[in-house]
Amino acid sequence: MSKRRFGRLTAIGAAALACCLLISGWITVRLRDDTAAGAVSSVLITQHPGRPAGPDAIASVDQPLAACEARLERQRQLLPTLAIAGASYTAGIGPDNPSLSWAVDLARLLHWNAVIYGVPGAGYVRSGHGGRGPMNRMLAAEELAGLKPALVIVQAGYDDLGVPAGLERHRVGAAVHLIQSAAPGARIALLTAFSTGPTGTPALRETDHAIVTGGSTADPAAIVMDPLAGQWQYAHADGGLHPTAAGDEWIARQVAAILRAHGVRPAPVTPAAARPVICDATVGMKKPVTA
Repeated sequence: MSKRRFGRLTAIGAAALACCLLISGWITVRLRDDTAAGAVSSVLITQHPGRPAGPDAIASVDQPLAACEARLERQRQLLPTLAIAGASYTAGIGPDNPSLSWAVDLARLLHWNAVIYGVPGAGYVRSGHGGRGPMNRMLAAEELAGLKPALVIVQAGYDDLGVPAGLERHRVGAAVHLIQSAAPGARIALLTAFSTGPTGTPALRETDHAIVTGGSTADPAAIVMDPLAGQWQYAHADGGLHPTAAGDEWIARQVAAILRAHGVRPAPVTPAAARPVICDATVGMKKPVTA
C-alpha cells in the first residue's frame, strides 16, 4: 500500500471515529437530559375538607410530576389550570417551604388547578440549581400542550443579572413563543425581577427592562408584573433577597389583584365546588411535611 493511500485511509478512519464520538456524545447528553427531566418529583397539595385556607390546612403527597399532572388533567374540565415556572421565589426560598411560596398562595387564592415548577438560580438564560433551567426547559417539562392551561406565569430575572440585554430579550421572546406554540389558548404573564430593595440596582433595572421589552414585543397582550417598577415592598427573610411567608402572601395578593385587573378571576368556591389539584415541583428544596 502506498504512503499516499495509507494517509487517505487514516484520514477517513479518523473522520469516522470523530463522527462516532460526536454521535455518542449527543446520545449521552440526550439520555442525561431525558433522565433528569423524568426525575423531577412534585408534591400534590390538597386542601383538607372543612378547614379554612391556611398552611395548617394543607396536605401533601410526594409523587412524580407526570403522575401529579395526569391526576390534574383528569379533572381539568372542572377548574381552570394555572402553570407557573420560576426561580427561587417560586421554589419557596425564604420561608424555606414550597407550600408557602407566592405561587402556591396564588393558586389557592384563585381556587385553580396548578402546576408549579421552581428552580433556584434559574433565569431565561441561567440554568440554575442542578442545571434544570433555563425557563424554556422548565416550561417544556411542564408539558403545557397536555395541561391546556388558561394562564402561564413565568417568574425570573434576578439570576440573569449581567446577561447582555440583547440576549435576555431574545430568550424572553423565545419563552413566550414556546408558550404560544404549546398552549395557544393561554394568557401569558411575566413576573419580572425581585430585589433586596424596592427599586433594585441600575444593572438589575437594565435586566428587568430587557425582560419587559422582550416579553411585550413577543406578545403585546402579555400581562407584565414588574416589582421594581411598582416598588413592591414586603417582608424579607433576615433582611435578605427572599420573602418571609408573610412576604409571599403579600406577593400572591398583589399578583392576584393585577391579574384581576386584566380579567383573570378566581373560580367560585362553593360547598359543591371541585377541590383544586396543585402539583408543586421544586429543585434543591426540602419537601414540606405531610400535614
